[in-house]
Amino acid sequence: MLDNIQSNSNGWLFFVKTSFAIALLATTAGILFTPIDLLVKGYLGICALFLVSTTITLSKTMRDEHESQRLIHKISEAKTKQLIKEFAE
Repeated sequence: MLDNIQSNSNGWLFFVKTSFAIALLATTAGILFTPIDLLVKGYLGICALFLVSTTITLSKTMRDEHESQRLIHKISEAKTKQLIKEFAE
């Protein structure tokens, strides 16, 4: 029994990657073209970079946690089925 593997469409992947690139470029342009001191621009740039990296880390961690819970439930379900099968015999 194989589980259905959900895959994202090519259009959705293109949309997500393009949206990310546009948001990153817009943030960078906003920081570069704001009439403030270079030190403040550097601070905003580092904050933006940190925000992007932590967002990626958070989403990966949440996905990994979800996948591990699915695996735990599958193992638990398999053990339950095995116990029921043994009990029925």
